[in-house]
Amino acid sequence: MRFSQVVVFDAADLDAESTFWAGILDGQVRRDDDWHMISVDGDARIGVQLAPNHVPPDWPDGVPQQQIHLDLWVDDFPAAHARVMELGARVLAEAGEHNFQVYADPAGHPFCLCWGTD
Repeated sequence: MRFSQVVVFDAADLDAESTFWAGILDGQVRRDDDWHMISVDGDARIGVQLAPNHVPPDWPDGVPQQQIHLDLWVDDFPAAHARVMELGARVLAEAGEHNFQVYADPAGHPFCLCWGTD
């Protein structure tokens, strides 16, 4: 038996959310009425489900609270930062002395860009 993993985000604006993640992952979007699937090299990676009443989490500890987030490990933080901002992300917390920076995607889901400390 083989399981495949797909992370699914709820969003009121399917196009904004799926275009954002397809842009980050260099993927393609397959659009249905209330569901979009982002594939990379033919493999399903992220789903976006229509949720007209979606309320973004209030990061870090508001209401509703964050329940899940993605960590994206990058080789070139400045380039990755520029890319996610161009695609519609917003910064939730600057990196400071940490090796990660927290963002929200267009639907308000938190995610982090992380980098190594070689």
